[in-house]
Amino acid sequence: MGIFLNPFKIHSRDREILTDVVAPISSAPRYIPGKRAAQVSSSPSSSSVESGTIANAPECYTFETLRAAIAPPAGTTNVENTPYSRKSRVVNLAIQDIGMGPYTWRLFALCGFGWFADNMWLQGLALILTSIQREFGIEDSRIGYTTCALFVGLCCGAVGWGVLSDFWGRRIAFNATLAIAAVFGLAVGGANSWITTAALFACLGTGVGGNLPVDGALFLEFLPEKNGNLLAGLSVWWPVGQLVGSLVAWGFVPKHSCTAEVADAGHCRKEDNMGWRYLIITLGGLTMVMFIARFFTFHLYESPKFYISRGRDGEAVSVVHGIAHKNKTKTWLTLDLLRELSRADDDHDHGNHPSITATTPSPSAMEESSKLSAMQIIKTRTERFTLKQIRPLFADRKLGLTTALVWFCWATIGMGYPLFNAFLPIYLTKNGAGGVKPNSIVYRNYAITSIVGVPGSLVAMYTIDTPYFGRKHTLSISTLLSGIFLFLFTISTQDTYQLTFTCLEAFFQNIMYGCLYTFTPELFPAPVRGTGVGLASFINRVAGLCAPIIATNTIGRDPNVPVYVAGGLILAAGVAVLGVPVETRGREKL
Repeated sequence: MGIFLNPFKIHSRDREILTDVVAPISSAPRYIPGKRAAQVSSSPSSSSVESGTIANAPECYTFETLRAAIAPPAGTTNVENTPYSRKSRVVNLAIQDIGMGPYTWRLFALCGFGWFADNMWLQGLALILTSIQREFGIEDSRIGYTTCALFVGLCCGAVGWGVLSDFWGRRIAFNATLAIAAVFGLAVGGANSWITTAALFACLGTGVGGNLPVDGALFLEFLPEKNGNLLAGLSVWWPVGQLVGSLVAWGFVPKHSCTAEVADAGHCRKEDNMGWRYLIITLGGLTMVMFIARFFTFHLYESPKFYISRGRDGEAVSVVHGIAHKNKTKTWLTLDLLRELSRADDDHDHGNHPSITATTPSPSAMEESSKLSAMQIIKTRTERFTLKQIRPLFADRKLGLTTALVWFCWATIGMGYPLFNAFLPIYLTKNGAGGVKPNSIVYRNYAITSIVGVPGSLVAMYTIDTPYFGRKHTLSISTLLSGIFLFLFTISTQDTYQLTFTCLEAFFQNIMYGCLYTFTPELFPAPVRGTGVGLASFINRVAGLCAPIIATNTIGRDPNVPVYVAGGLILAAGVAVLGVPVETRGREKL
């Protein structure tokens, strides 16, 4: 495991003391909604507040205002008022006041590699299924299990790396996921049997599958709350991964693949069918480059939340100092302040602050009080999925209806998306007018479709904030149109006709996903947000695992049947969105 920390041991920076970035609380930067200033006035009486801020809001902190700012919300449970949770709120506020900067933007790009790799490999496999089938002589009823093997790995990776990151730290998972994907991706290129190919894709999936949950959680722990929409912005990397995979496939596969006639005659040799191997090796090389960019060119500070959970408060504070240094600003957070602010109200001596009083526990006791044991980590990780934690999602009719409809949408979209996209090259090949389409046309059309789909995510970032569409109607309209275009895709087998509707479907599908990742977290109140979103993601992965099974058992009879099923599922999701009783655009996130 140590190899994934850093070969030059620069991870020791997590323990560096950077006193030059510490400013007194009376003059440290403070984020005020509506103001852009980084370094604010040291006058506590200043009331010069721009439009959009609270009237007469002070532009600097006092110890009392700091303590009030990190106070838990009303109705907080005992679980949310532990030493760990109180220290986490202090760190959250410090990161909020530091704001975005070079370190956070670089982290945004490197975490985006996870989204990029996830879809690149999913589409990469879709693009080579026909070539694998022809080389190894696999029947239509079995070839879909190659995709199923990848999804098994994706599910294991999503669950496994999420849990392991709580034990080993985010940094190890951040590096290891892409390393595993790169190594097994390169290994797939040397597979000499279908069983070996499927097994290696399953192993590859264990790495790729950890990217979204680990990278998303990691980025969130370094992201100022005011910039929370950037978490949804990571989805922009998703269609770019598909685009790169399709362009590489277009360059290699058509020129170096067996034709259908040669395969039917049983003469498809490995040396005549190297195109899919060239593609996979190239994707493995790109994944290795992304791993190198993370591992060798960027010092990832360990998550301060992880350090707090292990009772290492000093290192958590040092990480916040490091972020402030990289972002070229200052912070008010010190170890003494962290300990004093995180003390329970009933133990706090309001007459002596911010120094440590005689009644304050020793530093070792303070750190030990927030240290979580292995069993506590597991309990914290899993308790959100117990009936006790799920029940608040159905606390009233409005929230219960919202929860049910959102989970339904994640399930239907989770099954419908791979049911079409993961097998699109096969549909294009088998639905050729007057016979099987040539590889060059199939991969050309797929590349064009990928290019047209990229702007969809950017359009979503605009329309979700417009008054006429908002989150709900953008998601519903794009989902309904995606489903309609899937049905229209099956009407004709003409190249131009199918290309038109695959492009339209890809464009609106990316709008759909961009909006879904933004809308879902906003629908749930903060106390149950993690539970609601976590279960939605889990349902999505399980439903996606079912898609290859459906395709495998229907595509051999009629290649349009899986498309009909996908279209029906996506349409059902679009209708369900209309029933959501909430629009979150412009609404305060509770």
